[in-house]
Amino acid sequence: MRYLVAVFCLLLMLGCDSKKEDVGVPKSSALKVGESVDLTSVQGAKITIKRVEGGLVQEGKEDGVLILDIFGTFCEPCKKEASALMNLQIKHISDVTLVGLSYFEDVDEKYIVENFAKPYNAHYFIAKNSPANKALVDTITQDINYKNLISLPFKVVLKGGRYQNLTDTWEGKADNKYYIGGIGTDVVENDLKRILKE
Repeated sequence: MRYLVAVFCLLLMLGCDSKKEDVGVPKSSALKVGESVDLTSVQGAKITIKRVEGGLVQEGKEDGVLILDIFGTFCEPCKKEASALMNLQIKHISDVTLVGLSYFEDVDEKYIVENFAKPYNAHYFIAKNSPANKALVDTITQDINYKNLISLPFKVVLKGGRYQNLTDTWEGKADNKYYIGGIGTDVVENDLKRILKE
């Protein structure tokens, strides 16, 4: 009996260790300031995204506008807005870089092209699946202090490495740093007009 009590006490003491790691909870792969990730699109184009204090920039276009669109090929709202996002990218080709980050799925570039880019006219920069996608998503959610599970599509807009205030049609916040769910491109267009003037 004393043996069982001793084992029970030992287990209680071990269970109170504050240094214990959560089993099954993936660690954040958020980028540190100065780190960068190289992205290759499903069409073979390449860009580098760099971590700066407070945000992210596209290397070589540090003062430019960067839209990061977290999406899934299975996501119906993502499919519905893909063509409109393509038109938005074409309209702002010299001012804005739109980067699609496939998330919540493990599909290769051929699958993304055949099941998303081609049928939905999404020929903007869609990054191949890689650990860089998760690193960018982790960085974004850390930067904007987003604690919920990401709902797709999920977008942020940065200018000069700073997250921009965006029109919130979902949660009613006045200073929202993201778009969540399907969003009309007229909303994005109006926000871009303001952001590009600032």
